[in-house]
Amino acid sequence: MTHPFDAAIQLEAGGQGLAGRTVPEYANMVGPFGGASAAALLRAVELHPERAGSPVALTVNFAAPIADGEFHIDTNLVRANRTNQHWTVSLHQGDGVMATATAVFGTRRDTWSDIEAQMPDVPAPESVERTPGPEGIRFLQNYDLRFVAGPPPVDGVARPSSTTTLWVRHDPVRDLDFSALAALSDIFYPRIFLRRGEPVPAGTISMTVYFHVEDAEVVGLGDDYVLATAAGQQFARGYFDQTAQLWSRDGALLVTSSQIVYYKYSFGG
Repeated sequence: MTHPFDAAIQLEAGGQGLAGRTVPEYANMVGPFGGASAAALLRAVELHPERAGSPVALTVNFAAPIADGEFHIDTNLVRANRTNQHWTVSLHQGDGVMATATAVFGTRRDTWSDIEAQMPDVPAPESVERTPGPEGIRFLQNYDLRFVAGPPPVDGVARPSSTTTLWVRHDPVRDLDFSALAALSDIFYPRIFLRRGEPVPAGTISMTVYFHVEDAEVVGLGDDYVLATAAGQQFARGYFDQTAQLWSRDGALLVTSSQIVYYKYSFGG
């Protein structure tokens, strides 16, 4: 039986480019879950016969809401050398472009390495109570969410910090891959919800994902939990940013990401 996430990113040759279809399991409040759309754009490059190496960076710009139903993805290899490939990708519905993306794929080599980021000190996922996904947000029903800090606010009380940290994995379980990591980079509800203590109309305009692992390391993750942490840095004039990290259970930094998000909120609410 096909996993719902695999159905959401399934692509087949169809006319020009690749054809895909949204699935109800990964629906969001408006259109599909943006992380699933980003994953489909990344998968389109992974399937290209000229692709070499593994993902290094993915930037997705959401130009318009994606409607339920069929979509098409076009890929173009802009430039390549012995180490890196630069791709442009676009997602179309009808005559309109719904999303554009750039992707960098690279061949990783052994070099001097170090890390300055520090994994949050948190309890193991098995010791954290699972939080049911909010009703009405369908895609979150496909994840096992275990919040360590910053769960979705339900009391209407504003917070001084926008930081959320949680353990997360697929439900039903599914082995991790680069597409899954791209989607998990967008697993967080909007940071302004936590700051204001209530839902606020908001939507991601652009997101970038940086991958810090190679194929063998991703395979080694299996279907285990990933620690996801995110925070906003500035909320002003209708936009806020978000930075995030994904960590493996044993402390490997898998992904860093950033977003810019549009929101509507005035002092009057």
